[in-house]
Amino acid sequence: MNTRFAPALLALLGSCTAPGLLTGINGLLPGDAGARRIAEAVSFGPSERLKLDVWSPRRAGHALPVVIFLYGGGWVAGSRTDYGFAGSAYAGQGFVTVVPDYRLVPGVRFPSFVDDGALAVKWTRDNIARYGGDPDRIVLAGHSAGSYNAAMLALDSHFLRDAGVPAGTIKAAALLSGPYDFYPFTEQRGRDALGGWPRAAETQPINFVGRSSPPMLLATGSDDDIVKPRNSQALAAKLRANGVPVELKIYPGKSHIDTVKSLSRPFRKSTPALADSAAFLHRILGS
Repeated sequence: MNTRFAPALLALLGSCTAPGLLTGINGLLPGDAGARRIAEAVSFGPSERLKLDVWSPRRAGHALPVVIFLYGGGWVAGSRTDYGFAGSAYAGQGFVTVVPDYRLVPGVRFPSFVDDGALAVKWTRDNIARYGGDPDRIVLAGHSAGSYNAAMLALDSHFLRDAGVPAGTIKAAALLSGPYDFYPFTEQRGRDALGGWPRAAETQPINFVGRSSPPMLLATGSDDDIVKPRNSQALAAKLRANGVPVELKIYPGKSHIDTVKSLSRPFRKSTPALADSAAFLHRILGS
């Protein structure tokens, strides 16, 4: 262990969550092109929980593209403060990055957590220019349940429309290890979060794909036994069938956690998820 960082690292071992530990260790290591958090706990909705952080690379002389990163946690866990490593990762790739919280089960059920994501998009569209971001180049990224939320925002137009977000605001999405086609609900978290909705088809992102859907990168691990790779495969096939640009990445031997873990600097080489998603988003945006 590097003795320079040993005391801080030992303190971090008491962190209450694995993502929080990753964020703490991430902050001890150099990299990500000077990425830093430039706004913290900014309110974007009526609930006390609805706050977001903004991460940025070194300022450029022009407005930068914007990623909104939605974290996972089975709709029951997660905090923006634990996912600073994701904010830093995408900022290091040249994006102003917004990491919002959303309300969790059992306090809410579907569609409340997707509605919260729509409010985060609305805030970003209205305010991100003040932080060096381009409101006309907003994309989504996420992992697991966060990828589900992002897919619903990208594909089911009523969420953003109802929040007052102009059509076409979301230019693309890069989604890691998400559930997109998983009815009937075979595990408890899905039943708890979505099972109470009276029309189950309306909970499934795959059912909202159309020719105007935004381009997507879908990445997953071949050994993901939490959200099966067939979710990404099925959504990719549906997008292709509708003429929507899509890239499907299946990382051999990698698990559900490996894709998001590899956004952190200590595990950056474990999958190419960050490089693949950033390259895809820059290509779509022409940035």
